[in-house]
Amino acid sequence: MKLYKITKRTIIICICIGVVGFMVLLGINGYIKHTVKNRIVESDNLPEEDMDCILVLGCQVKEDGEPSHMLRDRLQRGVEVYNLGATDKLLMSGDHGRTDYNEVKTMKQYAIDEGIDSENIFMDHAGFSTYESVYRAKEVFGVKKMIIITQEYHLYRALYIAKQLGIEAYGVASDYHIYVGQGMRDLREVLARTKDFVTTIIKPKATYCGDFIDIHGDGNITNDY
Repeated sequence: MKLYKITKRTIIICICIGVVGFMVLLGINGYIKHTVKNRIVESDNLPEEDMDCILVLGCQVKEDGEPSHMLRDRLQRGVEVYNLGATDKLLMSGDHGRTDYNEVKTMKQYAIDEGIDSENIFMDHAGFSTYESVYRAKEVFGVKKMIIITQEYHLYRALYIAKQLGIEAYGVASDYHIYVGQGMRDLREVLARTKDFVTTIIKPKATYCGDFIDIHGDGNITNDY
């Protein structure tokens, strides 16, 4: 009987902890979305002030070097916003942590194929996470104002990170399609927002910082090919 009571008490405590944890997750997610929702704009309603750049966040690249559907949509939206005159600089930030995998090369080539001059396209080879992409935009490239391009579910976190790091940022969603597995991404994003809520309090340095690169200069300085 005593063992039964202990087990029952343990189960109740675990359930209470789980409920509290779930409520914390919902609270943080609701707070993040509410804080930055007015920063998400349509491509035909871009901010009038001068932006330093358009930050396009990286995503999976296929084995043949072609962008995945999600990345292609981000790039398409980034080029569209660029051509609307929001700014004259693109910052492609993604994972190039291995010699055999290079998101930013694919991203820059897409923009060049769309007629944008190479010198206006910067490559951030160490954008290993959303936090690091935004952090490096500020600390490495000197960005103070920018437009962020990614899918809407991801925009809330990117904009919140920018806000917490002192960057004036707006976001334009790149949801041209419905993506396979989006339900799982939405679930993971709840956890990712909570993680970056804590990260932006601690504000750690990015994995790599390196030399300063002026976003208003020549993007070819970031080329690796």
